[in-house]
Amino acid sequence: MHGARRLRAHAESKTCPMSTESRHRRSSRTPGIEPRQSRGQLPLLGRIFPAPVAAKVPEVIFIFWVLKIFSTAGGEATSDYLKTYGNIKGGGTEVLLFVVGLVLQFATRRYRAFAYWFLAYSIAIFGTGVSDFLHLDVGIPYAGTTLLWAAVLAAIFMIWQRSEETLSIHSITTQRREAFYWATVFATFALGTALGDFTATTLNLGYLTSGILFGVVILIPALAWKGFGLNSIAAFWMSYVVTRPLGASFADYISKPHGISGIDFGDGPTAIVFALAVLVLVAYLAIARPDIQPPLARSDTKTKSTKMGMHTLDSAAPGLDVE
Repeated sequence: MHGARRLRAHAESKTCPMSTESRHRRSSRTPGIEPRQSRGQLPLLGRIFPAPVAAKVPEVIFIFWVLKIFSTAGGEATSDYLKTYGNIKGGGTEVLLFVVGLVLQFATRRYRAFAYWFLAYSIAIFGTGVSDFLHLDVGIPYAGTTLLWAAVLAAIFMIWQRSEETLSIHSITTQRREAFYWATVFATFALGTALGDFTATTLNLGYLTSGILFGVVILIPALAWKGFGLNSIAAFWMSYVVTRPLGASFADYISKPHGISGIDFGDGPTAIVFALAVLVLVAYLAIARPDIQPPLARSDTKTKSTKMGMHTLDSAAPGLDVE
């Protein structure tokens, strides 16, 4: 009796159009249930670049902040050096570096030190160029560009939070969140450039005094987080924004002539020194890998479809390292 039922069920599984495999394919197309491989993919980039399988940004350790400040300083000096070649050659080079950096970073499926920091460095260069173009060529004063980029940054944060419900760097495990992250990074670089120039020139503090000022300011979020319970995500982004005017102010102090409060080392030599320092540190990270975020744990949450009576679907965290 039971044997006959098993044989009949086996035969039906071969002839029935709604076999187990076809039911699975149909369930994956059910409205309201997004296929796992498409979660967080951007409409255009998702067709070109692969979906992340792990966090696409590094863990925040001490060397992260050193590299961030060095890359901002190097980006400032490099952009100023490229300006000597004009908007076509110099600006075109900045755009090219930025595009190459985007391709390298979005082509990876997890954090890779060289790809990540190449894009960060290229944004440091390009963001400086865009901010300076608005001031030098368009004629917007530094106070105006500072307010402009502050508004842009606030808008990105608001849209990112509304879309993803978190601004944590530990959530950068989808293509959409990564796009928000790099848009934020670009805005912080442009804002920091304008803010550093505003304090150094408009407020007449000079580059060294501006650098010292931002060196003190960058400690405030960390102290507020450690001693007064400031949200860790807010503390991170506050400090992140300040790294740009901090690094740029010291880069300008080193590279600019004595007449404008610098020590006249030159934009080109300053750019080379900081680029080499960044290269050495990134090589160390690529080899030692101390800044790799741990993979997210598999979620225990089960999702059920009550409308179709479908089988329970396991939901894994989108950043689960499965490669």
